[in-house]
Amino acid sequence: MKSSVAVLPPFLVLDQLLQSWLLEDIGRGDRTTQSLLSQNPTDKEAKWIAKAPGIIAGLPVAARVFQLLNHQVNFANITAEGAKCEPGQVIAEIGGSLDALLMGERVALNLTMRLSGIASLTNVYVEKIADLPAQLVDTRKTTPGLRILEKYATTLGGAINHRMGLDDAVMIKDNHIVAAGGIGEAITRARSHIPYPLTIEVETETLAQVREALDYKADIIMLDNMPLKMMSQAVSLIRQENSRVKIEASGNVNLETIRAVAETGVDYISTSAPITQSRWLDLSMKMV
Repeated sequence: MKSSVAVLPPFLVLDQLLQSWLLEDIGRGDRTTQSLLSQNPTDKEAKWIAKAPGIIAGLPVAARVFQLLNHQVNFANITAEGAKCEPGQVIAEIGGSLDALLMGERVALNLTMRLSGIASLTNVYVEKIADLPAQLVDTRKTTPGLRILEKYATTLGGAINHRMGLDDAVMIKDNHIVAAGGIGEAITRARSHIPYPLTIEVETETLAQVREALDYKADIIMLDNMPLKMMSQAVSLIRQENSRVKIEASGNVNLETIRAVAETGVDYISTSAPITQSRWLDLSMKMV
């Protein structure tokens, strides 16, 4: 697997999201847990167990969910974050107030299963091109409210993040080109407005558009939905004209096509599939 660095944002950023998801689930109160435990508060221990093979992602987030309910809950990783797991494997051990364990169970499991599914499928894609220079990149096709975590999961699977949002970089796509009246005009307008450090990426579908993007000095050129032969020609053209320009391939990338795309010599391959097509990794919590 190519190296990637998975870094969660500080909980200052995440806590508001986690609290809102807990409130969505708990509502006006956990009727079941509060009915059973109102006279008998107690501490218990539980284990998280994998029911399918995959890559584990989201354990620090799960731990935080429980600690928001009761800061004395202890959440111990038995399987490391980002490590592979097998069915029956113990993923984590949790101890603390039983009401916190029961009220936090579903939110914590849902997030971990979702993120682990993304990390697992991402890793399958990454392994397809692990011996080639091209790197897998995610996209902005994410679940509203979960982007920051879903993109964290792709990095655990071995991919790297594309821009997090519209303010990260300029990406001039087909509709922008139409609106501006051409690639050259779009790049010229963007460059006159954006702060210095931002890069400009241009989506191209033909060799003529690639040439125009080069002429107007785009930092990154995306080859969108190009046939492999044309993609190889575009890579050769860009390398000959300006070796500093980065090349990204995108469009209809799947497990059957990703290796052939990487073999054209592109730097990055972007696809939404690891997020949009992943299945949750099945996990369960069992009281000891």
